[in-house]
Parts: sequence; C-alpha cells; structure tokens
Amino acid sequence: MEEVDVEPTTTPIPGFDSNQKHLGFVWGPGDILVYETIYKASGGCPFVHEVRKDEDIYSPILRKLFNESHHIFVGLQRIREDLPSKNKKPQFVSISKNYRSVIRACMEELQQVAVVYHNDSLGTTLLSLELIWNLCEVLFIDAAPAGSLVLHLLDWVRLHKADVDEKAREVLASESPAEHQAYWDVPGETQTLTEFDVKWRHWREEVDRCLQDQSFASNPHLEDICKILVGDEDVLLEHKELLSTWYHFLVTRLLFSHPTVKPTELHYYAQSSMHMFLDTRSVPEPLDSILLAAFEFDIHQVIKDCSIALNNWWFVGHLTDLLDHCKLLQSHNLHFGSNLREFLLLEYASGLFTHHSLWQLAVDYFDHCPEFGRVYLELQIERVPLDTERKALKVIRICEQRQMTEQVRSICKIMAKKALRNNRLGSALSWSIRAKDAAFATLISERFLQDYCAKGTFSDLDLIDNLGPAMLLSDRLTFLGKYREFHRLYGEKRFSDAAKLLLSLMTAKIAPRSFWMTLLTDALPLLEQKEVNWPTALTSILDLTKAPHNMMLPPPCFTVGMVFFGLQASPFFLQT
Repeated sequence: MEEVDVEPTTTPIPGFDSNQKHLGFVWGPGDILVYETIYKASGGCPFVHEVRKDEDIYSPILRKLFNESHHIFVGLQRIREDLPSKNKKPQFVSISKNYRSVIRACMEELQQVAVVYHNDSLGTTLLSLELIWNLCEVLFIDAAPAGSLVLHLLDWVRLHKADVDEKAREVLASESPAEHQAYWDVPGETQTLTEFDVKWRHWREEVDRCLQDQSFASNPHLEDICKILVGDEDVLLEHKELLSTWYHFLVTRLLFSHPTVKPTELHYYAQSSMHMFLDTRSVPEPLDSILLAAFEFDIHQVIKDCSIALNNWWFVGHLTDLLDHCKLLQSHNLHFGSNLREFLLLEYASGLFTHHSLWQLAVDYFDHCPEFGRVYLELQIERVPLDTERKALKVIRICEQRQMTEQVRSICKIMAKKALRNNRLGSALSWSIRAKDAAFATLISERFLQDYCAKGTFSDLDLIDNLGPAMLLSDRLTFLGKYREFHRLYGEKRFSDAAKLLLSLMTAKIAPRSFWMTLLTDALPLLEQKEVNWPTALTSILDLTKAPHNMMLPPPCFTVGMVFFGLQASPFFLQT
C-alpha cells in the first residue's frame, strides 16, 4: 500500500477572515473560484478570489520554457523502444542537457528584464529547478560511477556557484595566479582520474606528515589550509561562509576526504553534511529535502517533494517522463489506475489548456498518454474559447486528425449559432453543413428565403451556388439551392430549363408554404417565352390549386387570374 500523503499546507487568502465567514468554492478547468458565503456575515459577498493551481503557466517569461521544452518532449517520444539501453543512454543524457539549457536560457532572459519585472521569486525558482535537474542527471540519468562521481558533483557545484568561474578566470589571467588573493577559493581539476587518485594519495600523506610534525604551526593560516586539504571537518565548518550551502560543503568534504566515494555511500555523507552545516535551530528548506532525497537515490520522493514544493507541473512532468524512458520508474504505479508519468503529464497538459495560446502544446502531451490522454483531450478541447473562426478551424483540424467526430460536430454547432446571432447567414449555413445539422440548416435556409422575400436579393451567392451535394442535408436547403439555380438559369436566358426546374419545385412539396405565392408569380414572365410548353405547365399549376384550403393556397380563380393577367410579380422578376 502506498504511503498516504501528508496534509497539504494551508494557504491564506488576502482579505478573508475564516473566523467570521464561511468559504465556498467552485472547481474550474484550470483553477478554483473561491468566494465568501453569507453565512455568519452581516452583508453579502464582497470578495471573489481566483485560485490557480498552475500560476506559472501565465508568466510571459516562462513562455520560452514551455514552447522549447515541448519540442524536446516530442523528440524524446520518438526514440525507438527496441534500441538497447546502452545505445539510448547518450541520447537521454543529451535530452536532459537540452532541458537544462532551456531553463538556463529563461534565467538569462529573466536577468535581462529583471529591472522591469522585479521577479526575484521566479529567478530563485528557475535556479532551483536547474539545480535539482542537474543533480538528477548526474545521479540517475548519467549514473556516474564511483571514482568519477565526485568530479561530476564538482561540476554540478561549480555550475551553480556563479562566482566560481568568474574568479577562476581572474586568477588565471593574473601575472602570478598562485599569489592571487582568490587562488585558494577556486581550486580546479583537469587531470585524469588515475592521475588524480595517485597524486591525491601522495599529497595527503605528505600533508598528514607535515601536520603531525607541526611544520606549519608558526603560520595558522597555512596550517588551516593543510587541514582543509586532508578533509578536517571542523576547519571546513569554520569557513562555511565560503561554501554558502550544505551541499557545497558536502562536495568539498568528499573532494578532500573521499574522492572515490561510491554512489551507494552518498546518502550517509549527504545526511551528515546537512546536519553538520545547518544550524540545529533551523528547519531545512523544501529544496534541502529534495536534494537530500536525490542523494539518497529515492527518485519517487524527489518527484513527490517537487510536486508539493513547486507551483507548476512542468518540472515534475518532464523529469518524470525522462526518468520513465530511462526505465527508472517502471515499478511505480498509482492506486487509481494511471502510472506516475502519465498522471503528471495529464496535470501539466490540463494546465496548458487554460492558457489562450499554450493550449495547442497540450495536445501532444495528451497524445502520448496512452491510458487517459484521449479522454482528457476530448474533455478539454470542448473548453477552448472559440473567439474567432480561425481558432475554431485550428481546433477542428486537431479533432479531425484524431477522428474526434462528436467534438467536431459540437464545435461546428457552436460556431453556427454564434454566426446566426450576428446575422452572418452564410457563415452560419457553412458551419451547420459542416456539422451535418439538418435542423439548423433548415432554420438558416428559412432565414435566407425570408431575406430574399424582404430584399429581393440573395446574400452569400457564392456559398449558395456551390452547395453541391451538401444541399441534400435537408429539404429546405435543397429547395434553397435549387431555387437559386432557377434564378441562374433564367439569368442565362435558358427559359425552358428554368420553367422545368420551377415546376419541379412546385410539385416536389419541399417549398415552405409562405413561399408558394412567390413560386407562382415567378412563372409570370415565363408565360411570354415561346420555348416554354405552358399547357403542361398550367396543368401542373392548376393541380396545385386543388389542395385543401387549410394548405393556405390562394383560391383557383385568383391563381389563374394571376397567371394570365400578371397582377403581381415576384421580387426576382421585378429586378429583371
């Protein structure tokens, strides 16, 4: 049974007094809406708070982090599973370095705009992310062996001790590096492991002998240096201000006392170094606990602590994905059905979907979550605000590529209704056809015909002229398309074809009742055309007049009178 998580920390909400008022909340797709209730209160609800679970998603500085890491993530998923592990390890290390380089790029960008944003907390967060990731790379992904482990840890510390490289360059650039005041603050190591080990052992024996002989007793500073070189922990702690952190102290201690330490021994030195370095009254920071868990090779604890301490899912999602590809998390499944990698990626991608532009990145993350990714995508895609038709088309293209038919229809219906509310009949008809919504297509076709009766012209002629097979979606749409075709035939002076089509529209019973009078009067100008066989035409028209009176047709005498005397013309022929 998995260990039960501890209770989450309490986050106070500004302006809210829990002793005076109750608190209500509503879950949203990416945040929580928190509000004060009227219970135990004299007034209404003066405050509403939006509590976001992934606040960093909205940081403009981190946009590069999310975009660039997305490309790295997709590339990682394409590594062939059938390749031997030894062949994939260099690729995994390279990918890990790519992730860290993106973090570094964001840190540099943040430094450039620090005057504008004054966001020290974000800079600290990025530094912590890179620090943790780099250590995980050394211990888990690259898996440095005994002997070279300390050298890797030295690089790790130097990389995160920003002033070390700068001081080293100053020392080396001086005329006499050994006499430079910062010489002893930056010792460097460029030898091979074997050379280092031999020289180190010889050097330590010599220093031990000198200390035993009290050769440097007359110079306390030189004697301190010798004690440091042999790993005297008391002297190292006396100069802890030069080390700044307990893990810097740890690496220094290992360098001078146990340079060939084995990975399995790290946890002992890490725990003792933290206890020795930190004040007994001070409580370890979350970063300290995370790094200690890494030194103890407890991957799952690292991920768990990071999930609690960090205010975004980017770090744990991408790190867990990489560790999973390295086959380091295969034994860890969650009790509610999903593995750890997929759970964290789903949480991260769900947060991306709340952003107005980053939501497109989330699609690829859902695609690579085989168990629940499809379900999450179907739920989230319907929540994307369809602000413009261009955005709607993007969403539809994503759905069509994944055969998400129902989502496509839903989006098209939404866009059709929105266009109809704005009186954009052509766009509304186009969306309803794409949604294959016969009822809505019928409604919009009625609106087209009403506009024609009122204005004497059709709007969006190009759309109506090119309906093609789509006009079969509904009878009313078929009538609209064929009636427009009748207009085109008449305009081309193909009167016989126009008359045949008009008669077919009269007899097919697909015209709305309110439009029957218009169809009859459309026939008037065709009576003068010799090529039209009007005896048959008149018979058909007269047959229509024999329908029951509740069909709302004009009486036969009135209809015949219209036909022969042309007392009324249709809106179309009034123009011609």
